[in-house]
Amino acid sequence: MSASLLVIGGTGTLGRALAARAPGAGLAVTATRHRTPGELPYLDVTNASSVRSLIGKLRPGIVITTAYQPRGPAMWEVNGEGAGHVAAAARTVGARTIHLSSDLVFDGGLEPGRAYAEDDPAEPVLAYGASKLRGERAVLAADPTALVVRTSLIYGGDRLTATERLVLDAADGRSQTAFFSDEVRSPVEVGDLAGALLELATGGRAGLLHLAGPERIDRHSFAVLIARAHGRDPSALRAVRSADLPQWRPRNCALDSSVGYELLRRPPRPAAEVLLPSAAQAPG
Repeated sequence: MSASLLVIGGTGTLGRALAARAPGAGLAVTATRHRTPGELPYLDVTNASSVRSLIGKLRPGIVITTAYQPRGPAMWEVNGEGAGHVAAAARTVGARTIHLSSDLVFDGGLEPGRAYAEDDPAEPVLAYGASKLRGERAVLAADPTALVVRTSLIYGGDRLTATERLVLDAADGRSQTAFFSDEVRSPVEVGDLAGALLELATGGRAGLLHLAGPERIDRHSFAVLIARAHGRDPSALRAVRSADLPQWRPRNCALDSSVGYELLRRPPRPAAEVLLPSAAQAPG
């Protein structure tokens, strides 16, 4: 395996973090773009022939796929079939594939205090989660030696994430967004996740692996941490209950990452440790 990495989705939060850290891990990196203008190679993962052409030309040793669509008509094809196109093309050149998936492949019906393990049944209730589950299956069907990493809310990095911007808009009075006090996730700092993925890239783990933050935290409490880290008054953040909505939403999608942590020299840190008032790096 050559010491080269191809990041599919290189203009997103995680893609940028991977590209920035890869040289320090001894990897020559190429990252792709889709909608973002620039000089990076353009790639549409839904076009199987284009995927084969680029990967055949670059012949990377490792391919990490972070590209996804959160909604819209392209969501199913990008998150599902597109993921499979990448894994199939990577296998033809002998590359190791790591594909990023989501905690929303679960229905969130766990009792409080529990977290999902890799062998818990994936039964998504949201369309996005269903599209990511389709992608998981497409990747492993194309390459059973691939690693599918399920993660949670990603925050931090060189720019505000959508979650962080949502919190700051609410704290600053630009929106009336409220945050669920009964929806639990396992948020992970993007640099911690990128470092962990680069560690796993040179290993042999295959199949499903959970890799997120170590604590179970509700969306409102997480928003409070973000607001404080960026110097905002968290008292402006309203809390609401998902249970009071007419439609079911996943309430406990916390991930048990203990298997993944055993493979890592430096596992991800708790959000309460990362999001200290003096620690926020992104502009507010």
